[in-house]
Amino acid sequence: MNFLNTLRIQPLAATPFRYSPQCARFISSTPALRDARTSDAKPPSRKPHDIDPRWLSTTKQKIGRCMMFGLTPSQVQEAGDILQQLARDWRELIAGSEGYLTDAKRRGLFRQSVAWGEMDSMGISSFLIITLLEIYAETARVYFMRNVGTHIDPAHKREWVDLVSSRGVGVIMRSLKLDYKFPMTYPDKVTVYHKLAHSPSSPNSSPYAIYLQAVIISETHQRPAARVHEDLVIYDYQQAKKTAMPPFLMEQCKATWELQEQAKKSWRQRILDIENRVRTLEMESWDREDAIEDTGSARK
Repeated sequence: MNFLNTLRIQPLAATPFRYSPQCARFISSTPALRDARTSDAKPPSRKPHDIDPRWLSTTKQKIGRCMMFGLTPSQVQEAGDILQQLARDWRELIAGSEGYLTDAKRRGLFRQSVAWGEMDSMGISSFLIITLLEIYAETARVYFMRNVGTHIDPAHKREWVDLVSSRGVGVIMRSLKLDYKFPMTYPDKVTVYHKLAHSPSSPNSSPYAIYLQAVIISETHQRPAARVHEDLVIYDYQQAKKTAMPPFLMEQCKATWELQEQAKKSWRQRILDIENRVRTLEMESWDREDAIEDTGSARK
């Protein structure tokens, strides 16, 4: 089955920060780092924040170093619990911390397969890079809007369907900016989420347009492969001109923005909690003052 047919059967329900030097602690044990250790093994207080795209793999590496150094049974249990949470919630930690709503009623594409036929002989799809990423984003936006009409605002389901058609009041792409990160190849899978870029009451918003952002996530690498910025004009096909945002759309935009802010706050706090737990493991294992690595013993 080719890519476009695969998209047709897709079910409807389906700002990074820079690391501080502390983020490199898992690969270094310099005197400067040892001076930063505390005797009570409590991680320093921090504020909730967004995450680096490689935060997930870096966090796993930190836990891995602790386990290789040697942990007590209770510490092994704690490390396992953290890894289990990362495996279960990684999409929410990556996308939810940026304000994307990741539940099945709102997501666009979920685990969409990258087709082998779209790749060239080098194993990297040039068509995917320059075109399919935009198709992924556009298809996800259509499902995103239709899902809102189906699951969130069924009273205006017909109007939501019309938004992605040319029957009445719809949206037209005015501009699209794609920030490409890395290629996705077979057998990778793609997940795409959309969110509002601005609050409806923000000076950056317009009554005649919707500004959306999308994140295209590689399931294999578990990080964003591309980011998309979409500028959509509200257009009345009957009058053949742009028009103001309908009340039902404005109402849902306001509600969605509030949910985005809540999701961002909630998942950033969870990130902070995970970082504190990992830092505690570090300070109770290899990064404590009297740390001695458990290299095993020949004695029976």
